[in-house]
Amino acid sequence: MQNLHPRHYTCAEIHASDVQRIFASTWQMIGPASRLAERGDYIATEIAGQKVFVVRARDGLRAFRNVCRHRGARLLPEGTGRCSTIRCPYHQWVWGEDGSLLNVPWWGDDADFNMAEWSLDTVSFEVWRGLLFVAIAPQISLTDQLADTVPELENEPLETFHWVHEERLIFDANWKIYTDNFVEGYHIPGIHPEFHAAIDFEQFETVACDGLVRMSAPPKDALFYRGKWLWMWPNWTLSLFNGGMNTSRINPINHRQTELIYNFYFADTSEATKAARDKTIADNLAVVREDFEVCLETQKNYESGGYRPGPLSPRHEQGVAYFQQRLRAAQE
Repeated sequence: MQNLHPRHYTCAEIHASDVQRIFASTWQMIGPASRLAERGDYIATEIAGQKVFVVRARDGLRAFRNVCRHRGARLLPEGTGRCSTIRCPYHQWVWGEDGSLLNVPWWGDDADFNMAEWSLDTVSFEVWRGLLFVAIAPQISLTDQLADTVPELENEPLETFHWVHEERLIFDANWKIYTDNFVEGYHIPGIHPEFHAAIDFEQFETVACDGLVRMSAPPKDALFYRGKWLWMWPNWTLSLFNGGMNTSRINPINHRQTELIYNFYFADTSEATKAARDKTIADNLAVVREDFEVCLETQKNYESGGYRPGPLSPRHEQGVAYFQQRLRAAQE
C-alpha cells in the first residue's frame, strides 16, 4: 500500500470536507467527566473549529453549540469554568442551563419575537469509562465507534485514575501528518533515541483493529510507559503508565495547524507522589514534542510538490494503512 497523496494534507477544500464528514459526524473525546462535578461547571472547546460546550445542570449534563442564536458570538471562553446562567458577552442575551432563552435586554417592541424559538442548539454527549464524548451530528453510536476499544480496555482500571493536569500544544502541520506519525513506531529509533533505548524495539508490534490501533513493546526498567499505546478513530489516544494514563485529542485548527489537548490521570494524587507525577507528565510531553519538527518538515515537503507517495511498511506501518483506509472511506 502507498502513502496518501500529499494533497490530502495540503488542500483547504479536502480539510473542509474532513470537518464535515469526519469531525462533525463522529464522537469526540473532550476530557474527563470529573471536571464537571458541580452545578454550573462547564468545559468549552473546539472540534475542528466548531465551538461546543458541556455544562453540569441541576438534572445532569447538557451539551450545546457555543454559538449565540442572535448574531453568532461565542458564549463561553474555551477552557473550564463555572456559570449560573449563560450570558452572551456581545449583546447580553441570557440562556438558562437547559438552553432556554431567559432574557433579551433592550430589544424593543416586536410582536413577532418568541423567546421559545431561540433556545441554544444542542449537541449529543455520552460518558464512557469516565471520559466525556460529544458529537455534533453522530452517524453511529459511541459504542459502535469505539468498537474494539471496549474489550481492549475492559480490564484496565480507568475509573480509578483521577484527572490531574491538562496541556495544550500547537504546531504547524496537518492533523493527518501527526496522526500518521502517532500510529507507527517505525520512527522511534530516529526521532526518540532515549525512548528507543528504553524499550525492546525488536519486539515492537503494531496491530490495527476495528476503530483502534494498538502499539506495544516490552519496556525496560527506566521507561515510565507500561509499553502499550492506543490510538482510536478518528483522533484520540490513550497511553498507559504505572499508576495512571494520559489521553489526547488531535484537534485540527486549520489545514496547516493542529492542537493537541493532553490530559493526565493518576491513581495516587497525594502530595507525597507529586514530584513523581510531575516528572511523568514532563517526560510524556518531552516525547510528544520530539515529533513536531519532523511533522513540520514533512508538511513543507508535501506543500512544495517535491514528494510523491511512497510505500508503507507491512510490519511497522499497519496503523498508517488502517488510518488512511478510514480516511478514504470517510470521503466516499
